[in-house]
Amino acid sequence: FAQYLRDLPLKKAGAEVKYYSGIVKPNTDIYEAVIDLPTGKKDLHQCADAVMRLRAEYLWKQKKYDEIHFNFTNGFRVDYSEWMKGKRIAVNGNKTNWKNSKSPSNTYKDFWKYMEQIFMYAGTHSLSKELKSVPLEDMQIGDVFIQGGFPGHAILVVDMAIHPETKEKIFMLAQSYMPAQEMQVLKNPSNKNMNPWYSLNFDGQLNTPEWDFNKTDLKRFK
Repeated sequence: FAQYLRDLPLKKAGAEVKYYSGIVKPNTDIYEAVIDLPTGKKDLHQCADAVMRLRAEYLWKQKKYDEIHFNFTNGFRVDYSEWMKGKRIAVNGNKTNWKNSKSPSNTYKDFWKYMEQIFMYAGTHSLSKELKSVPLEDMQIGDVFIQGGFPGHAILVVDMAIHPETKEKIFMLAQSYMPAQEMQVLKNPSNKNMNPWYSLNFDGQLNTPEWDFNKTDLKRFK
């Protein structure tokens, strides 16, 4: 997963983030680069959605279909292995259940429809409950800074490096945001000389361009 994130394609230097509507997101010292992946035409691909999307796409490409599952905000677990069988989700108020609807399929188009269902009914609140807390000093690529809420926010650690002599660790972050938009590699508002890197030895809160996190907000996929 770490290598997958380090190899994510980027748009050309100077590219601007686009919202799902095609409108450009002004770069007011927010992002250093734009990740070159489609995000759909609906207002769904927001912060936690981008994190879940990258995790799921990695597993899908590795053919680890049984490991793709997320919980809706109401707690209902949605396994991609069931979706592959042609089952679809019926939502009635706060009640959710599977129903036989389609023929078995595992195309990327069907996978994306699965993800759009996840985007619609899951978010930072549900994802934060699925992830396990990890100490800041144990950070790995693929970990997530997340605050669950309505709204909350989630950003993903997409790269790390270590100084060969001082052993200082630095890391790189990527996010989507509201409204739905392309993922972006974040700038460091606290130390512009380090852009786009952050030091693991930060004091107090982790300040990112559009959200602040606590040291205890770091979590990992189980």
